[in-house]
Amino acid sequence: MYTIGLDFGTLSARAVLVDVRDGREVATAVFDYPHGVMDAALPSGKALPLDWALQHPQDYLDALDYCVPTVLREGGVAAGEVAGIGVDFTASSPLPALADGTPLCFLPEFADQPHAYVKLWKHHASQPQADQITALARQRGEAWLARYGGKYSAEWFFSKLLQLLQEAPEVYRAMYTFVEAADWLTWQLTGVLARNTCTAGYKMLVQDGQYPSREFFAALHPDLADVIATKVQGELIPLGAMVGRLTAPMAARLGLAEGTPVAAAIIDAHVTAAAVQATQAGVMTLIMGTSTCHIISSERLIEIEGVAGVVAGGVVAGLYGYEAGQAGVGDLFAWFVDHAVPPEYHEAAARRGVSLHAYLEAEAARQKVGEHGLLALDWWNGNRSTLMDAELSGLLIGMTLATRAPHIYRALIEATAFGTRAIIEAFEGGGIAVQTLVAAGGLAERNALLRQIYADVTGRPLELGGSAHASALGSAIYAAVAAGIYPNLDAAAARMGKRKAEIVRPIPENQRLYEQLYQDYKALYDAFGRGGNAVMKRLRQLRQRAQTQT
Repeated sequence: MYTIGLDFGTLSARAVLVDVRDGREVATAVFDYPHGVMDAALPSGKALPLDWALQHPQDYLDALDYCVPTVLREGGVAAGEVAGIGVDFTASSPLPALADGTPLCFLPEFADQPHAYVKLWKHHASQPQADQITALARQRGEAWLARYGGKYSAEWFFSKLLQLLQEAPEVYRAMYTFVEAADWLTWQLTGVLARNTCTAGYKMLVQDGQYPSREFFAALHPDLADVIATKVQGELIPLGAMVGRLTAPMAARLGLAEGTPVAAAIIDAHVTAAAVQATQAGVMTLIMGTSTCHIISSERLIEIEGVAGVVAGGVVAGLYGYEAGQAGVGDLFAWFVDHAVPPEYHEAAARRGVSLHAYLEAEAARQKVGEHGLLALDWWNGNRSTLMDAELSGLLIGMTLATRAPHIYRALIEATAFGTRAIIEAFEGGGIAVQTLVAAGGLAERNALLRQIYADVTGRPLELGGSAHASALGSAIYAAVAAGIYPNLDAAAARMGKRKAEIVRPIPENQRLYEQLYQDYKALYDAFGRGGNAVMKRLRQLRQRAQTQT
């Protein structure tokens, strides 16, 4: 018997066909989104403003059409042998849709309206709306705000919904519902519009089974008074439960059996904990890709400043699931490689027959700690934790005429490791012990230098997940629970999850030197993030003003 895990990431989707007896990945398929991340223009060529990040829901359907039949064919598995389907998604990535599930961007009259598309998790143009939500919650003394570290994020659901309402009221009036892409996809698969409790808890302000009050939403905007009943419809479905069964049309489309159970969706980072057997309290999973999410569960409910959310049963039933994260990690390295590396390095990588990333990693690995003389703040895409401010930006100091591309590449890796250490310290300072670190995701899989630097900077052994498609494997594990194959997540993860035997341990001399550099990182962190130094925001305002004028 098998389950299929579907992982919808930032740039691509993937499916894994998994044997439920032991977690063996029988077949995998990957589909790159044709539209990618739309952060400069719509498909028509219409330009997008600064800080927008959209996706096209057709890419998700095309990914389904390719990935599911591919894993069935390559795995040699019949439709009746698939016991369940699980789905995970980036979040918050919501879209407006009609009552039959049609995305508004599919309609000719809205094809050129940016607000009709999916607002991807890293859409940061809703920072003013996030600030409004935070200010009102503080003013009213809303108890739920502390569960989100004291700030609501531009990356989350209601910031994006409020921006849509304020800037495109015609879209707000036309849509039947505003729905997370995760729940939209399970809606397409089953015909059931429901909301998974993971995304609802971390991104949609659902705490203890309740949204904020009608009075709060009415104070935020009069048109939002009844928003939950009129635009955020759907039953809350807990993790590991079945949201519905595969419809006949979708079964025929994908080559599966009608009635196959479909699990409640889950955020792509949070599902990874099951894949790496990190379902116990005190185990922090680092899900490292375009961004990094830090997920840890605890028996204790503690409200920690700067944490991106704590939700009862948000990852594992019976435990409080905590989330923190860094808004740009793989994206940061990709920016540097795509836009700031001289041709000589491209040519050298080609001569060696390796990617530019691999070449820079090898060159950076030859350096001693501190040899490049650089220090960076890893905020190229804003700061998610612990400052929760999308308007912060990157910083690199120490450059001289002797600075070269591999020096900067290593400094950027180190900056992201320092950012992770700051998050770990925030948890432990708040009373949540971090006993074990487990790294998963594409970056952790591919970059040995990064793994070692993270161990050295944090001063902790770094364990590694055992799958190259950890999120998809996690979704397959939740599908096995929803299908009734296992009684709970712990039992399923114990049989189907995996870690590598390899453990990356800190090098004492490197650890000592990084301790000194980290103190300087913290000084910069506090000066630019907490100390009232608004130069980053003034520069952003100048940029926005110039773009508006052109």
